[in-house]
Amino acid sequence: MDISGQVALVTGGASGPGAATARRLAAEGARVGILDFDAARGAAMASEIGGHAVAVDVGDEGSVAAAVDEVVAVLGAPRVAVSCAGIGLAARIVGRNGALSTDLFEKTIRVNLMGTYFVMSYAARAMMALEPLESGERGVVVNTASVAFQDGQVGQSAYAASKGAIAAMCLPAAREMAKQGVRVMAIAPGLFNTPMMEGLPEETTAGIVANIPFPHRLGDPAEYAQMVSQIVANPYLNGTTIRLDGAVRLPQR
Repeated sequence: MDISGQVALVTGGASGPGAATARRLAAEGARVGILDFDAARGAAMASEIGGHAVAVDVGDEGSVAAAVDEVVAVLGAPRVAVSCAGIGLAARIVGRNGALSTDLFEKTIRVNLMGTYFVMSYAARAMMALEPLESGERGVVVNTASVAFQDGQVGQSAYAASKGAIAAMCLPAAREMAKQGVRVMAIAPGLFNTPMMEGLPEETTAGIVANIPFPHRLGDPAEYAQMVSQIVANPYLNGTTIRLDGAVRLPQR
């Protein structure tokens, strides 16, 4: 699909890989709807790229429904939907003194998994109402998993479960939407240079980078955005999860 002239929506589009994706798609000629929990940063990004920002809590279905409706009303129905919003909370299943982390598990599933599912659902329905392009495509959904879905570390049970489910639903979702010409893909990023990483001590970052074979560095959010662009452009990419990780495999801890 040629993204130029099309509408795209990006959740988590005010920072990190989401912001890089919003910039990349806008530079390629898309009209971009930025859905982010942080209203001020979302508005700033929209101003930067000439898009439209909507404050949204992806873990709340009503909030997602209203946000997608607003994007459709202002920009038009999306041909591309990218879910980058998520949280990375960590805790042991049974911690010190027998403390449980069921509340953290529920919150992580709500934001990461249900949020992705809500966005995919409402965006795909809007895509299906569009006329198909010459290729037969109506739209592309790109969801964000994580290498933790295969390499989850100690304390990442909730996070790995949420990202594993995103990877697992990619193929059945793609099969379901094939007749309507909507592709579904997932990207599983490895260790990327995000605002959270930037706040770590230098020695901690060095220890993390030591596990990355090549390129021997953290991933650049622009490389995530490049992968999104390549998925949109290549019509034969469908129903699979791509690891974007420099060949890293996360250690136990």
